[in-house]
Amino acid sequence: MDDLSTFAADRIRPLIRVRQIRDFADRAVSPAELDAIADVARWSGSSSNTQPWRFVLVRQRDTIRRLAEAALPQTRALQTATAAIAIVLPDEAGRAVSYAYDEGRAAERILIAASMLGLGAGITWILPEARDKIHSILAIPEGRFVRTIVAIGHPSEAARAPKSAPGTARLPRGEVVFEEGWPKG
Repeated sequence: MDDLSTFAADRIRPLIRVRQIRDFADRAVSPAELDAIADVARWSGSSSNTQPWRFVLVRQRDTIRRLAEAALPQTRALQTATAAIAIVLPDEAGRAVSYAYDEGRAAERILIAASMLGLGAGITWILPEARDKIHSILAIPEGRFVRTIVAIGHPSEAARAPKSAPGTARLPRGEVVFEEGWPKG
């Protein structure tokens, strides 16, 4: 690697280190940390700058546990999380694809922001059959819905442990990154 390549790789290494965390230590996320993460989410880009999302910050552990119970197993990370951010979207069928894209951008930025603060975060998914329960817990109004809740907290020791043997966490670069088109053969 040349000096420029090394510099570039070193600068983006924090992004490569961001990962899903689904098990948290019993230590609260500070209000300042959660507020900073929420500001990163609201500054996420959106299609035509429509900013369709709204964010519900959840700090009360009993509420977080109720959310977890309402939509298991997809919400298991909320069982130990000490904070959460629900991403609320307009329920407009014609905009579903662009809203999903905007939602994904916000969710990923929440994960990155949490990581930059030394916290962990994990995306939980609310299946359609569980949405009424979630909407009731969070008092989501008619015409809006929650599909994603991001669990946030201080990663447990188990969550910090590597999940894969060194060198096996990702497919080799040559299998997923191609130059100027799909490889022949």
